[in-house]
Amino acid sequence: MATGLVALLDDIATLTRAAAASLDDIGAAAGKASVKAAGVVVDDTAVTPRYVDGFTPDRELPIVRKIAIGSIRNKLLIILPVAMLLSQFLPGALPYLLIAGGLFLSYEGAEKVWEAIGGGHHEDAGPKQGGPEFEKTMVRGAIRTDLILSAEIMVISLSSVEDEPFWTRLIVLIVVAFLITALVYGVVALIVKMDDVGLALARRESRISQSVGRGLVNAMPKIMATLTVVGIAAMLWVGGHILIVNVGEAGFHWPADQLHHLEHWFGELVHGGFGSVLSWTAGTVVSALVGLAVGAILVTLMHLIPKRTKDAGAH
Repeated sequence: MATGLVALLDDIATLTRAAAASLDDIGAAAGKASVKAAGVVVDDTAVTPRYVDGFTPDRELPIVRKIAIGSIRNKLLIILPVAMLLSQFLPGALPYLLIAGGLFLSYEGAEKVWEAIGGGHHEDAGPKQGGPEFEKTMVRGAIRTDLILSAEIMVISLSSVEDEPFWTRLIVLIVVAFLITALVYGVVALIVKMDDVGLALARRESRISQSVGRGLVNAMPKIMATLTVVGIAAMLWVGGHILIVNVGEAGFHWPADQLHHLEHWFGELVHGGFGSVLSWTAGTVVSALVGLAVGAILVTLMHLIPKRTKDAGAH
């Protein structure tokens, strides 16, 4: 009896150590996957604040919460099952899905540029700004854009653990989904409520606090406007980069090779850390220009086709 109990306890200890080791492996893999997707996380954080622009302060956090819930649903209910099934049975299809996502982001970014220069922004065409319908429209738009960015995050994360067993990949992606969503929308919430922090500081008795608070309040409109521009640029950058990389993954390597050569050339201009900055900047600018060019073509097509259809109907 005693011998059997000792053997049972020994087996339990062995299983416990194995489980702990597995958890360590999953934690390390999740950390690696999250770091690899960090570039897209920055873009996601930059894109989202523009969706709360124009709302009263009391609606900002509820809107961010709605978008965050939509984001986690995107990751867990749509992207995760599709990514896992494709990675298991049809891994060659993933680049084509990402190409479609890159086209969508390029179109969205180019359309915002087109609206900004006065080509297609019609205030009277949509719901009243700040109203319930406008809020629903903005949240839907944010969740739709998040779907593409989240797909890129999840697929990048998946690529870092593609050699792991199925269940390890699944758990890692679930961890990454919650981790990235909490990080992105936690930062977004801080950004959009920074003016309230400024007001609270401005009401304190300390002159330093008042000065800092007034500075934050005065700076936030400019920061939000800047983030809107950065968000549009990020759409073009990420959209263009997705297209270049995944067109290469699909078999047409020339664009990705040329981008790599360009980044290498700029990186060699200056030795040290500044060379890396030049290399990254060159790659980012080229990716954004590719996204803008492709997006401009799509915007032109999308606006010409309805116009021609309307004109044909009129005749």
